[in-house]
Amino acid sequence: MALETKVRKLQNHAARRKFFEVVQYAFRIFAHQSSIVLGTAWAFAGAVVVVLVWLLAGPTFQFSDTWQLVINTATTVVTFLMVFLIQNTQNRDAKVVHLKLDELIRALKSARNELVDLEDLSDEELKKLEQQFQKLRRKAENDGKHRRDVKLTKSR
Repeated sequence: MALETKVRKLQNHAARRKFFEVVQYAFRIFAHQSSIVLGTAWAFAGAVVVVLVWLLAGPTFQFSDTWQLVINTATTVVTFLMVFLIQNTQNRDAKVVHLKLDELIRALKSARNELVDLEDLSDEELKKLEQQFQKLRRKAENDGKHRRDVKLTKSR
């Protein structure tokens, strides 16, 4: 009896997990497709047309509170939903870029592998690292300038 209960619990857990995986997959596809469609000039033009139609309908509805409420409610709901779509897309894109950069760092022998997990550093640690890279960049610029000066004097 106890074994049957455990098996049933495991099956229920697996079914719930599968459901959430399906929902997550469907949302990812929906968010990706939405970002493609809504990021076009046609989507912007459609939004402009909606606003123009709303404006032109103003005199018909005598610029009533209901007329204003329609556009306010619609834009608020659309904005609220777009926040989640945009955030999902940005999170995914950032993760993909991080993984690609991690692979490049891993593949280069001269790269510092401790840079792979930069997203885990505190703001202070990131600031120190940024300052180190600024120093390296200035040094490289100075070395490059010095090399150019040497080449110019040798060629004369």
